[in-house]
Order: sequence, then structure tokens, then C-alpha cells
Amino acid sequence: MRHVPDPILRQKTRRVTQIPANMKQYTADMVETMHAEHGVGLAANQVGGLQKVCVIQLPEWNEPLILINPEIIRREGEREVEEGCLSIPGYRGTVKRSQRVRARALDLNGKLIRIKAEGLLAQALEHETDHLNGVLYIDHLVSKDSFWKISYEPDPPEPEEEGDSNGAAQASAPVVEAEKK
Repeated sequence: MRHVPDPILRQKTRRVTQIPANMKQYTADMVETMHAEHGVGLAANQVGGLQKVCVIQLPEWNEPLILINPEIIRREGEREVEEGCLSIPGYRGTVKRSQRVRARALDLNGKLIRIKAEGLLAQALEHETDHLNGVLYIDHLVSKDSFWKISYEPDPPEPEEEGDSNGAAQASAPVVEAEKK
């Protein structure tokens, strides 16, 4: 995991022109790292890569969203939200983000997917695509006073329900429109 001030976090990543055979394993490793760090998203440059690739998995999803060459194509509205980053551990800040976004990317099979998002997914899409362009959430702080150190206190374990190994209902990743490239 790369942390500020590692210069790779400020580098623009390169578009993937051909999906290599190891991309499935590469993104699976990214998802594993994201889970180990308790994040909802991870960009390739956060783990030392310079490919335009990111993964996102909201807490209620069973499966992650794998995005190759993601780009935001439309933004609507503006809101102030609290945000953190695995590359800036121990800190949070208030940033300006869009209320809704439309994005497009390729999936692992090279198919074009289009995503309409709001809320946390819109925020994660903006955050991860920013990473891939060398931009950090601290570049969007609403003021100098809107950045603070946090202390970590682990959540108490939740009781497991019978027949459910994680004690929570899981939902699928959002349905996205897929088109052939």
C-alpha cells in the first residue's frame, strides 16, 4: 500500500490499450488488498501500478466492480461529504463531490460498461478516478480546517445469525449497462 508522500500517488496512470492475461489476478489482488485495508475502493497507483485500473466494493455488495480505463463523463449537483483514503491513513476531511455521476469503463472482458451512480458509489467513482489522474481527496478540501486526524477504535464484533457467516445480508453490485467495444 502506497502512502502520501509517495510520488506515484501524484502520477497520472496510463490507459490500458490491451487487457493482459494477468489482469484478472491483478485486480483480484487489488480487491484482496482493499478488503485487508477495510476500504471501499482502490486505484492501481495505490499499490504501485501505473495502469488506469480501479476496484470498488460498497459494504452491501457481494462482488466488487472492476473498472479498466474508468472516466467520469457527467457530473450533476454538488455536496459536501466526509472522506478518507487508504493512502492517507488516520485522517479524514470534508470535500466537495458531485451528487450524481455517469461513468464509463471497460470490464475484465473488454466490454464497455456505463454506470449511473449517486451517493457513496458516485463518491467512490470520483475518488478512484481522481487517484488515477494523480489527484488526492485533500486537493478537494472545502477549507484548511476541514481536515482532521482520527483515532481508530475497532467496532465490537457483531453476533452471527444462524446460517449466515457474516451476520449481514449481502446485495449484488449495481447493474450496469454493458456494450461490446
